[in-house]
Amino acid sequence: MPGDGNPADKRHAPATLRNRDAIAAVLADWLPAVGTVLEVASGSGEHAVHFAAAFPHLEWRPSDPDPAGLTSIAAYRAESGLANVAAPIALDAAAIVWPIDRADALLCINMVHISPWAASLGLFAGAARLLARDAPLILYGPYIEPDVPTAESNIAFDANLRARDPAWGLRDTDRVKAAADAAGLAFAERRAMPANNIMLLFRRT
Repeated sequence: MPGDGNPADKRHAPATLRNRDAIAAVLADWLPAVGTVLEVASGSGEHAVHFAAAFPHLEWRPSDPDPAGLTSIAAYRAESGLANVAAPIALDAAAIVWPIDRADALLCINMVHISPWAASLGLFAGAARLLARDAPLILYGPYIEPDVPTAESNIAFDANLRARDPAWGLRDTDRVKAAADAAGLAFAERRAMPANNIMLLFRRT
């Protein structure tokens, strides 16, 4: 369970400081004007508080399956003092039942390649259950795109991930789109991002 917000519990993911503003710029175009954003696999919680501050009209619902992650999120939430960041919830994307029954948008940053494929399938199924028609599911991270040359750094990263866990690795965007479509989520837009990452927008059909 999340802790009481002890600063010593905070984790730090260096990439969040590098990518958060670029991600926020895209979120400004893709998020709804009001409502609840469920962030799946919030990790340290640094993104959650940054985006909640950037979008004060939205309620941010961070989540993570890792107890240490939940504790870190709670610490960042307490430190921020932001009223629109909810307490983190324990959520495994691959689970059939989630501890939340609706959201106006889902955001998932850097999970798809650092988790088994079942987590992505669970993410799409969960988004289809929670979202209303046309509501967004937003993904961020590195991917393999059939029609775009893969950067050498991403090829090396993919090999490193698969060496750590054969169930991990950069996903082919055609496979991602097909799985999302099968769950009832239509691909809507792609945005190129710094450091050979992309953002993908899907909408509930």
